[in-house]
Amino acid sequence: MTRAKIELAYITDPAKRKATFKKRKNGLMKKISEITVLCGIDACAVVYSPDLPNKPEVWPSESEARSVISKFNGVPEAEKRKKMFCQESFLRQRIDKGKEQLKKLKNENRKREINLLMCEYLTHGGNNLDSNNMSYLKDFSFFTDQNLDEIRNKITMLQTQEETPETMDQGEQAQVHVPKTNFSRKIIKKLN
Repeated sequence: MTRAKIELAYITDPAKRKATFKKRKNGLMKKISEITVLCGIDACAVVYSPDLPNKPEVWPSESEARSVISKFNGVPEAEKRKKMFCQESFLRQRIDKGKEQLKKLKNENRKREINLLMCEYLTHGGNNLDSNNMSYLKDFSFFTDQNLDEIRNKITMLQTQEETPETMDQGEQAQVHVPKTNFSRKIIKKLN
């Protein structure tokens, strides 16, 4: 069973905030301990408690934490920054990714709308296209032509597969001419 999603916001109740801090801090220390053992890396944690602001909690020990920090400070600046993420660049990256996903979803929704419009057009005899704007009609025409091209390619492929080597000359290729349908002619006529 999955946990309920927690709203990430400041906890106003002091007792609840203190209990959450204690649990999360212990969980963080445990995770750092596990990663050092499992992956054989050097890591440390320094946590300032609201109860004891002058005395931070250090894991694994203060001397080992100083050792890890001095190793980090000994690394050249270019190497340090190579894998670092600042909050701003992280958020920018997430926003760009979100924008890309939104763009994809908008395109998919537009295709679905046009496909639905095509189905309505075919079932109702074309009466519903008159009320749509030019943008919809252009998209409608584009997707109609795209679907017709896919159908033509599929027919060509199936006919090529049905052809036997005896019936085809060596240089000859199977070609199929699928004329434009009344449906696509109506769309083109409405656009012009």
